[in-house]
Amino acid sequence: MAQSYNLLSNARITAIGSYVPESILSNADLEKMVETDHEWIVRRTGIEERRIAAPDQFSSDLCIQAVADLQRRYGVQLDDVDYIIVATTTPDSPFPSTSARLQQAFGMNNCGAIDLQAACAGFTAALQNANGLLLSGAARKVLVVGADTMSKITDYTDRSTCILFGDGAGALLLEAEDNRKGDVLASYSVTTGSGGHHVYLTGLSEVVGEHKLDNPGKVVQNGREVYKWAVGTVPEGVEKLLERAQLQVSDLDWFVPHSANLRIVESICERTGIPIERSLVSLVKYGNTSSASIPLALDLAVREGRLEQGQLMLLYGFGAGLTQAGVILRWSLPKA
Repeated sequence: MAQSYNLLSNARITAIGSYVPESILSNADLEKMVETDHEWIVRRTGIEERRIAAPDQFSSDLCIQAVADLQRRYGVQLDDVDYIIVATTTPDSPFPSTSARLQQAFGMNNCGAIDLQAACAGFTAALQNANGLLLSGAARKVLVVGADTMSKITDYTDRSTCILFGDGAGALLLEAEDNRKGDVLASYSVTTGSGGHHVYLTGLSEVVGEHKLDNPGKVVQNGREVYKWAVGTVPEGVEKLLERAQLQVSDLDWFVPHSANLRIVESICERTGIPIERSLVSLVKYGNTSSASIPLALDLAVREGRLEQGQLMLLYGFGAGLTQAGVILRWSLPKA
């Protein structure tokens, strides 16, 4: 088990954007596909519906729409972006990268571009990496996007997983600002690879260690084990992250966890002492969108006018790997 953190930053958030596909898959729709019902799904997960990408719509398309939304709302320049980081578990292809497709779409011709795969911890891990690039001086402007088309890897005959997942994308633009304390106050990450076989998607190998993998090409999850791991370890990570920032729960304005399942979020809040009404989630209407869930939750709050400059928020992603990554931000973005 390895962990890391930092307490330095000169990164400022200057724009946010998001996008979800038009097609809606409701709980009523799922009732016609598998043995389930609306009340059971809501009781177990809190999810009412999710958005589903079209057959010819992929993660890069969602990224492009989210960044177009960011540019339209905040009027920012993108031709001087130094680096693009796309957090995704469902790239259009192993290569070329989804980030390269995004670079081409906006003509950002003098920047690096990488895909980062940390599953549901992907967006917060990408923020950590972006902050490092800005802090080191290797970049002055970094575009961070979380995007997934989970519907393309979901087995719609498996009621334990098909009720969970949806598609979407969210983006943040971060810029270095000298002689000013940045928006990223602290970060924390931890990985428990021994639990990797509890949630996976097959690739070139058919095993994880000594564990043989099933259902090629579709996400497989041991929900009971993932739940136990999340509620048993995420609260500890949240506490450690607060320690790094020398903050208390009472100092936080918002908690933005990965929108995996409302019952998991409720358990984490109960164990950390964070009031559930101070949590921001995107799962009710969008489902579990993996790398996109945290930026979608943030942008929903922005659009609803709930975020104010100067507010403190703790973002925490957790998922396959088993991986966790969290950051504490001071929100400085003015209302668009």
